[in-house]
Amino acid sequence: MLLVIQNLEVVYSDVIWVLKGVSMEVPEKGMVCLLGSNGAGKSTTLKAISGVLGLEWGEITGGVIEFEGRRINSCKPQEIAEMGIIQCFEGRRLFRHLTTEENLRMGGYLLTSNAEVRLRLDMVYHYFPRLAQLRSRVSGYLSGGEQQMMVIGRALMARPKIMLLDEPSLGLAPLMVKEILKVIQKINQEEQVAILLVEQNTKAALAITNYGFVVENGRTVLDGDSEKLKANEDIKEFYLGLTQIGERKSFRDTKFYKRRKRWLA
Repeated sequence: MLLVIQNLEVVYSDVIWVLKGVSMEVPEKGMVCLLGSNGAGKSTTLKAISGVLGLEWGEITGGVIEFEGRRINSCKPQEIAEMGIIQCFEGRRLFRHLTTEENLRMGGYLLTSNAEVRLRLDMVYHYFPRLAQLRSRVSGYLSGGEQQMMVIGRALMARPKIMLLDEPSLGLAPLMVKEILKVIQKINQEEQVAILLVEQNTKAALAITNYGFVVENGRTVLDGDSEKLKANEDIKEFYLGLTQIGERKSFRDTKFYKRRKRWLA
């Protein structure tokens, strides 16, 4: 396994217990989704992996995060990035005063030569041809979809072994969501980059990933192959809004959730 998380616990500001036992795995070259409702702990899990919790008064208080067999709980964000763990944060964070290509080049700060930077830029433009047309455009004036392409491209510039993608479809039109998720899938398949995808669009996430984990109230409560999760009645009712006979169903109408046992003792 490339990334292994065992019973991860996180506290914010010494009092807010957010993660209470998240466990999951991402294999080399794998594509895994992390599902859950708002406030379940999905984004916090990604921030714990990338080491940026301290910037938000968060702290890992229990559990283990291992990357390529190495425990990284106490590593600094820059050390984790150098290992090949690159996160795309929710909300399309970018340097709005810089051009598209300048933003992309910022992602390649670990590259050692101009030739390598050029190769990585060409690769990004291969996956996102629209960015090649906008390379001189100030990024703050790009559309939401174009900005999302750019931040994914910037992550690619850093030679990732795994990309942590937090809500890449947020606020985008359905056609743009479909396009971006298709490119993410191609990157995984063609560049052999592992993907850990946090996504509220459960149907879309399960359509492009191989395996999924469900987090509820800071704990991993369910996991399985994406196809099996799509057929799971709990997933249908909670996240796809369907009853057993295919009718729409509100979360408030669901009285029972078949919780699985804690993934690791």
